[in-house]
Amino acid sequence: MSASPIDPSGELRALASDCVHCGFCLPACPTYQLWGEEMDSPRGRIHLMTQILDGAVASETAATHLDRCLGCMACVPACPSGVQYDRLIGAARTWAEEPPGGAAPAPLPPRSLRARAARAAIFATFPYPRRLRLLTRPLRAAQRTGMIRRLERSRLAARFAPELVASLRVAPSPPRGRHPALARRVPAQGPRRAVAGLLTGCVQQVFFPGVNEATVRVLAAEGCDVVIPRHQGCCGALSLHSGRATEAARFARQTISTFEDAGVDVVLVNSAGCGSAMKEYTHLFPAAPSGGKDPDPEAAEWARRAGRFTSSVRDLSEFLAELAADGGPRAVRHPLPVTAVYHEACHLGHAQGIRRQPRALLGAIPGLELVEPADPGTCCGSAGVYNLLQPEAAGELGARKAASVLATGAPLVISANPGCSLQISAAMAAAGTGTPPAMAHIVEVLDASLRGLPVSDLTGRPAAVPGPPPGDPPPTS
Repeated sequence: MSASPIDPSGELRALASDCVHCGFCLPACPTYQLWGEEMDSPRGRIHLMTQILDGAVASETAATHLDRCLGCMACVPACPSGVQYDRLIGAARTWAEEPPGGAAPAPLPPRSLRARAARAAIFATFPYPRRLRLLTRPLRAAQRTGMIRRLERSRLAARFAPELVASLRVAPSPPRGRHPALARRVPAQGPRRAVAGLLTGCVQQVFFPGVNEATVRVLAAEGCDVVIPRHQGCCGALSLHSGRATEAARFARQTISTFEDAGVDVVLVNSAGCGSAMKEYTHLFPAAPSGGKDPDPEAAEWARRAGRFTSSVRDLSEFLAELAADGGPRAVRHPLPVTAVYHEACHLGHAQGIRRQPRALLGAIPGLELVEPADPGTCCGSAGVYNLLQPEAAGELGARKAASVLATGAPLVISANPGCSLQISAAMAAAGTGTPPAMAHIVEVLDASLRGLPVSDLTGRPAAVPGPPPGDPPPTS
């Protein structure tokens, strides 16, 4: 069989052949749970990919099934054969975003004009904090005037601009109060244990600046010098997980260079999706080119730098757990008498395998009772920009997650990813069960304990999203 132009080395075909179609992935897959459709399961999508790799012309239906994958990676730990589905779906996403040039046919049919326009708007905005900030004022005006609720009720908007309606539905209230720029370097309290660089993120720094502020305080209290490079940009997570590999590589080069120049021991991330992407940088810069081409010295150098960089990346909870294991926690934890439900972000639990550390950190806070939802490993429907591009499926998953979280009766929901926080907040508000629980990041809870703040500082927060009034759910088309 001749090499495919989208898989000249045969690597993808080999990865796909690891799937023995046993079906262990089916109950783990959120979209299969929703629809019970084989082609909306990991093994079904692998079958579609194999056909395309073998030269089949993909239909719009096949492209739709691939697009409907969340990329939550719940199937990866569930697979007894060790199929690297993350590599496969990552490659398949590039077939639509970056099809091969020259005479090679496009593996997937082009998306609709509306879909292409929505993606262009998203990727022209979300990876750029300055552009995001420009949207905060009109967003606040839309929330105050009730325009968002009117759009949600509009069947015309739901039909012709569902991506816009979805983005407004999950949009947070812009942060209130003053949040001055973080200092470029914050010294450790007491003897220094490490020099840590902090990725401030895009959505995180614009809409959740308090998370970064809490991160700096906690790290300093635990004996770390914290370095915040001033001109850091997007890490490329949204681009990487959406198949825009060239764009992701550009962001990755900038991020690698920025933190190399910062001279830090470790690069810390408080957003699960960003951390997952930064640990995947080596896939963007393979050491050897495919298709039997001669090695490129520049590419080899970037592969080396990416490998060294990824080895220094840690999720915040992962790093704090390492500090606790090496000399114990330094800062005193004060009691926080509250029951809280922990939502495990997919890119933290499934993609990075970080499950024990967040729970251990929260469990060490006196007075905090941690409870689990009925579906702890199921995606909430955020999945990067999935909730903007696939609003119907995301809405169903969000409603399920909200129901399981609300069933715990906990007044506080804890997450480790801004996208999850937005999605769950919006879903709880739409459930119309009264005042929804407050949302907080893991590090905000830990920071409140270290500072001896009252529980009301966490549970007394206003609703994170405007949402429709109780009993007034968004219309169906």
